[in-house]
Amino acid sequence: MRLVPRSAFGQTVFLIAMLLLINQLVSYVSVALYVIKPSTQQITHLVAKQVKIVLIDLDNPELLLGTAINSKLQQVTGIEIITETAALQQGLAEARYYAYFSDLMSKELEQPAEVRVGQGSAYAFWVKLTGSPNYWIKVPLTGLDETDFSPLTFYLLLIGILSVGGAWLFARQLNRPLKSLQHAAIQVGRGGFPKPLAEQKGSTEIIAVTKAFNYMARGIQQLEQDRALLMAGVSHDLRTPLTRIRLASEMMQEQDSWVRDGIINDIEDMNAIIDQFIDYLRHHKEVPTEKENINSLIEELVQAESVQQRSISTDLAADLPDIYVRRIAIKRLLNNLLENALRYSEGAIEISSGYERKKKRLYIQVRDYGPGIPEASIQNMFEPFTQGDKARGSSGSGLGLAIIKKIVDMHQGEVELYNHKIQGLVVRVYLPIMPIKQTN
Repeated sequence: MRLVPRSAFGQTVFLIAMLLLINQLVSYVSVALYVIKPSTQQITHLVAKQVKIVLIDLDNPELLLGTAINSKLQQVTGIEIITETAALQQGLAEARYYAYFSDLMSKELEQPAEVRVGQGSAYAFWVKLTGSPNYWIKVPLTGLDETDFSPLTFYLLLIGILSVGGAWLFARQLNRPLKSLQHAAIQVGRGGFPKPLAEQKGSTEIIAVTKAFNYMARGIQQLEQDRALLMAGVSHDLRTPLTRIRLASEMMQEQDSWVRDGIINDIEDMNAIIDQFIDYLRHHKEVPTEKENINSLIEELVQAESVQQRSISTDLAADLPDIYVRRIAIKRLLNNLLENALRYSEGAIEISSGYERKKKRLYIQVRDYGPGIPEASIQNMFEPFTQGDKARGSSGSGLGLAIIKKIVDMHQGEVELYNHKIQGLVVRVYLPIMPIKQTN
């Protein structure tokens, strides 16, 4: 369990909160030692002096009970000596015992004493000498009011909450440009071209990083456009001589049919490779998303491939929800999955789908019964121009899985590739259930 958060936002708030906590603790100790403690000592000292006045020349203060002197003392000073029974009726039962005040009073009077503080309509100190347990001395503190003693803990807690809340708002505002930068970087990593970020928000360091990111994104976009234009031009220029070669081969004599057929097959392979190049460079982001049922697209694909002499079985989930996807891109993804399975295996092919409700995503799985791929090569199979083990054949351009990965990233999904524990290769594609319609 990590106590310190990893994000810059969380670390900023955590740092400010820790500094404020230390500040509050120091403030609490300082106020307690230099404000509260001297005040309580002074109050105890004043009360002790008043008690000493009452006890002057009195060996037994109980003698004042019910006398005119006691009445006069109460009238002039508010101090009175009363029995414990009467004291309980006047609020002693609700008074709170304070060990701290009792210790201070005992030192002042040089004899054991018990102190209670009553907080009724007015503050009052109740003092009882341990040697005379039958009476109490009541000393009112009319100059004090309960509202003058604001709870220190509440005050510090309020200040701490306001400080941390302000720090949270400050850190949130400071990290907002970083969030935008993070989302834009993710889009660039998935092959997208986000709009330039605002370069006048945040601190000077954030502005500098934003400007550098916009410059980098423009360079990547220009490089991608140049690459697409170059590949499109090369593909167009290659098709013209390939067409002439095919026409020339068609005119070959019948006894050279084996040469002609070989040339035609090579031309078809080259055209297929060129088509894969174009598919890899093609961007489907301009195509709006549509609400589709993946099971329907799978059934269309299987029906279109039914002319081949191969067994293709399906196990499609009945509760598969409709999702927003780019239809042409997803059909190309499914077609590439099936083509790879048909090309690199000779047995049956299984296509299944399912819905993971907790993770809010669905999956498409294609399994063949071919030789599989070496475990060491699986991690690199989604790189362009990468082919698996020669046991799976060496034909093709090595762009099939790269195109699949690119389409999956465009839909913010995931793709897994692994060997089945018995036989064959399994490719599983996860697509998120998007809550709103995505149009770009």
